[in-house]
Amino acid sequence: MTSSDEHLLPGTRRALLHRIAVAQAEGRAPSLTAAVVRGGRTVWHGARTSAADGQVPDEETQYRIGSITKTFTAVLVLRLRDQGLLDLGDALEKHLPGTGVGEVTIAELLAHTGGLAAESPAPWWERTPGSLRPELADVLGERPRLHPAGRRHHYSNPGYTLLGALVEEVRGAPWAEVLRREVLVPLGLRRTSPSPEPPHARGWAVHPWADVMLPEPAVDLGRMAPAGQLWSTTGDLARFAAFLTHGDDTVLSAESVREMRAPAAPAELTDVADGVTYGLGLQIQHRDGRVLVGHSGSLPGFLAGLTIAVEDDVAAVVLANCTSGPPLSAVGADLVRIVAEAEPRIPEPWRPLPDVDPSVLELAGPWYWGTNSFALRLTAGGGVSLEPLTGGGRRSRFRPNGDGTWRGLEGYYAGELLRAVRRGDGTVSHLDLGSFVFTRQPYEADAPVPGGVDPEGWRGIG
Repeated sequence: MTSSDEHLLPGTRRALLHRIAVAQAEGRAPSLTAAVVRGGRTVWHGARTSAADGQVPDEETQYRIGSITKTFTAVLVLRLRDQGLLDLGDALEKHLPGTGVGEVTIAELLAHTGGLAAESPAPWWERTPGSLRPELADVLGERPRLHPAGRRHHYSNPGYTLLGALVEEVRGAPWAEVLRREVLVPLGLRRTSPSPEPPHARGWAVHPWADVMLPEPAVDLGRMAPAGQLWSTTGDLARFAAFLTHGDDTVLSAESVREMRAPAAPAELTDVADGVTYGLGLQIQHRDGRVLVGHSGSLPGFLAGLTIAVEDDVAAVVLANCTSGPPLSAVGADLVRIVAEAEPRIPEPWRPLPDVDPSVLELAGPWYWGTNSFALRLTAGGGVSLEPLTGGGRRSRFRPNGDGTWRGLEGYYAGELLRAVRRGDGTVSHLDLGSFVFTRQPYEADAPVPGGVDPEGWRGIG
């Protein structure tokens, strides 16, 4: 994936540059660099820097990305699941015994719903060497659980340390080695690494009440590495954003990355107003009328943000080398909005299906669930969709099972079975969807509607 500005209009490019310039100036960041991805390609890169920082970052300049590392760790765990080596519903103890929190499931750790503490015991792990916490017991402490498992979303860095240890246990190799072999190399992320590699930015703290700076330590996190160790670039994270949007069968399928993007944790009351939830290694937010997925990251001296609007097929990466300052999640959301609104995605041309099964084609058209009207449409690959003809209501796409039935992909009907029930002569009687009966006419008289249909039929008042 190469970088090119020619795919965006000059006005759009200037609006993007203006947004990061405002963020760097108002946030007093020594440097700030950003990239925008559209259609799986980097279409814009920009950077702003102060003279004091002494370098102008480009797409190859490494910054520490903090908790965006968690998304990489989640990808490794989903790979283990897809290869049949574990189930997300498995208790941790089944694969990583002796932790003291073994009853927590793998899915709960991925979604931060395992009830684990947010941080490891003192001293402050982000600013001290990982050698102070050589064992998992040192990371978890004497009271690793603060809440009942599965009841609430409580962000946990130790939880992702456990997931990294799980990867090591199942693969029989260090987390960093597995990550490089199974994710970084296949995706071409050659500038993403556990330790900084030149050229890289230096981390700074900017005084809150004076325009002066202090160098920040860049410690090795040791056992905590799966929660926040990685260094990366706008170029590599742009490629990673494209992967999280479309999938890559060499790493994770489109279906598996879609699963990562689906909400898996209850929103806290304080988050409901902001529309914030969490998937499997990805943060989810409703903003500007869009669903944005990605992750933020911070460690002393660095801030990072990865923001993806899947429906618009636009993503943004923003990196800065300061402990606090510019709100990178907001900046990333603005970069996405600027492109999506200034240059809306052009739909793919309509094309007819390559072929169609006549027995499926006869199912297309209107159906009634009671008196509610629905339309069944054929989709690519032998799938179908079912949606209300008017107003809101339950809707879903269905994938074929290969035996004349379909399985729901989303919403109320996710996982539910849809099948056409035929009469003895082969004609279609009705659709059965999770036991609900859909008929060609409202309460069709000769269809097996549970409870029966009044033999006198429809009537007026007279």
